[in-house]
Amino acid sequence: MNKAELISAMAEKSGLSKVDSKKALDAFMSVVSDTLKSGDKVSLIGFGTFSVSERKARTGINPATQKPIEIPAKKVAKFKAGLDLAEAVK
Repeated sequence: MNKAELISAMAEKSGLSKVDSKKALDAFMSVVSDTLKSGDKVSLIGFGTFSVSERKARTGINPATQKPIEIPAKKVAKFKAGLDLAEAVK
C-alpha cells in the first residue's frame, strides 16, 4: 500500500474527506519525525512504538572490490509492533 492508497483507506474508514485524511497523515508523520529527532519515542498502546536506535561504527566489505571499508556510526528509526498489531497479523 502506498501513501495515496493509505489516504483513501483512511478516508473511507473514518468518513473524512481525502484532503482531511491527507492532512491528518501528514501531521502524524511530522509529529513522529519531530519527536524522534528530539530523541524521544512515540508509543501507541496496542499498535507499537517508534524509537531511535544508534548503530555503532563498524568495518564492512565493499562487495565490488572486496576491500574493507569503515561504516560510520548513525542513528536509525525503528518500529516495534504492539501486542494487538502483532496478533492481528498472525
